Amino acid sequence: MPEFIDHVKIHIASGKGGDGHVSFRREKYVANGGPDGGDGGKGGDVIFTVDPGRNTLSDFHYNGKYKAESGEEGGNKRCSGKSGADLILKVPEGTVVREADSGAVIADLSGDQKRVILLKGGRGGTGNM
Repeated sequence: MPEFIDHVKIHIASGKGGDGHVSFRREKYVANGGPDGGDGGKGGDVIFTVDPGRNTLSDFHYNGKYKAESGEEGGNKRCSGKSGADLILKVPEGTVVREADSGAVIADLSGDQKRVILLKGGRGGTGNM
């Protein structure tokens, strides 16, 4: 049986957006093809969601750093980069998320609120389209 832990301190970070790509179209018999760089992908969000099967925060006790996946760089031929995967952290009902320094309540996962996006991922960069 896992030990009961009801207070943990973790560090979370959303994914950064991917860089836009700078490239120019180059084909045979096309002298000035023009720009064709693709946009970067969106970074992943950090989402807290209630899992009714959990009653402790012991999963977060041993690993204190969590980061969502970053978006990938855009490519040539107007290819957009892949968006980063969202990081979904499952917590027990009644979990209160506070800011570490000030102690201000950011989210209270009780009652009707079962899912909250705590950090939004970064926007992808713009290619030279």
